[in-house]
Amino acid sequence: MSENRIQADHLRAKVMDAESAAALITSGSSVGMSGFTGSGYPKAVPLALAARMEREHAAGNPFRVKVWTGASTGPELDGALARADGVEFRLPYNSDPIAREKINRGEMEYFDMHLSQVAPMAWQGFLGPLDTAVIEVTGIRPDGSLIPSSSIGNNKTWLDRAGQIILEVNRWQNPALEGMHDIYYGTALPPARVPIPLVRSDDRIGEAYFHCDPDKIVAIVETDVPDRNAPFTPPDDTARAIAGHLLEFLKHEVKMGRLPEHLLPLQSGVGNIANAVLTGLIDGPFENLTAFTEVIQDGMLDLLDSGRLRFASGTAFSLSPEAAASLNARMDQFRNRLLLRPQEISNHPELIRRLGCIAMNGMIEADIYGNVNSTHIMGSRIQNGIGGSGDFARNAFLSIFLTPSIAKGGKISAIVPHASHVDHINQDVAVIVTEQGLADLRGLSPKQRAAVIIENCAHPTYRPALADYYRRARAGSYGQQTPTLLPEALSWHQRFVETGSMLG
Repeated sequence: MSENRIQADHLRAKVMDAESAAALITSGSSVGMSGFTGSGYPKAVPLALAARMEREHAAGNPFRVKVWTGASTGPELDGALARADGVEFRLPYNSDPIAREKINRGEMEYFDMHLSQVAPMAWQGFLGPLDTAVIEVTGIRPDGSLIPSSSIGNNKTWLDRAGQIILEVNRWQNPALEGMHDIYYGTALPPARVPIPLVRSDDRIGEAYFHCDPDKIVAIVETDVPDRNAPFTPPDDTARAIAGHLLEFLKHEVKMGRLPEHLLPLQSGVGNIANAVLTGLIDGPFENLTAFTEVIQDGMLDLLDSGRLRFASGTAFSLSPEAAASLNARMDQFRNRLLLRPQEISNHPELIRRLGCIAMNGMIEADIYGNVNSTHIMGSRIQNGIGGSGDFARNAFLSIFLTPSIAKGGKISAIVPHASHVDHINQDVAVIVTEQGLADLRGLSPKQRAAVIIENCAHPTYRPALADYYRRARAGSYGQQTPTLLPEALSWHQRFVETGSMLG
């Protein structure tokens, strides 16, 4: 397309500056913002809205809104609005440190949701009306259809549900993104729901563009601002060890005939360990790999470059600045190898189970019975959120959780007697991996799981204490299905508060 990103003549009259657009948002309203893991979020209108909120607060007029997104966004959105004390309610995922502090101080209500459930819940009406959608796009075509940006998330639903729409047309986004999206309009609520016709990761089942009622568009803001992609640190020895254990496990599963030679579609959470696993696959024996995941990060681009990964489907990019620049420079090379979908498709439980995904996600801690805490510190302080890990863990062919065995310089064990908060029950956890080793939990009872996790995954510093706790729990627990000395199990976390170390 030409450098003129707004090709619809009937919409050019709605172009205005960000301040004028932000003035169309009212206090107390619900605002659906685009954005998913720092990609494709609006950059100008939220900043203008935050400035307006600060002026209103200074004048004694509290101004706050409810913010719905796809997942986390960037500092120009979550950070700016939180700093302005302008968010009364947030869903479905947050990683901004300012917003996190407000949530944990009880100053912002936060609904941490499975990402696949956001769009259906919005359609069901439980969240109330969506007053405004603020959506970044790459361009507007002559017929008024919208060229999506570097993330899809819940944008389709926001455009459909919102009473009014503000578009940010971002010239920074590469025009070669056009055609790399698959927007499926066939979802419906029961009893009209029908099967989604996707049987392979690379199937295209939708359209390349968003439809949008032009009468709902009240403002168009032109921008030229990059996504704020965070750098990834190079894999350290711990990350490489975790990746090594997992790759050996996958090779064993192929040898045993439980996985095909090209594996099954990969899903990977965000982070340095996930990147290390993906990077490790470059030197592995697996060819013709595919991915059906949420985010496409550095390691997947490296896998595509290596030829090991044939195709990757997601809902957003989550790239380091260097990888983002590389992708932008070579976007045409990836046109037939990358596809972005709405998160109600990328995270759809039926599709995850149908495709047989291999889910690899991080965690904060796991207990000796395989229950996983992905979200809370000390049981009550939210870190980020569950994101899509629950969608994939419950439905994947293989549900794998990865973490270093210790944190805070060894003062905290990631393997504990009793998880202080549980996001993934042990029935949804098949494999746990730390740098110490791998615990294959499939088919094991809770007591069998405890023995394997302590032996294979716990750090040597904490292994004797965990084994001693388990021995005494076997002797003194009320029941023997999942032996637990509850007050003592939770005291591991209390000891850290009191002494700075779980060992006391």
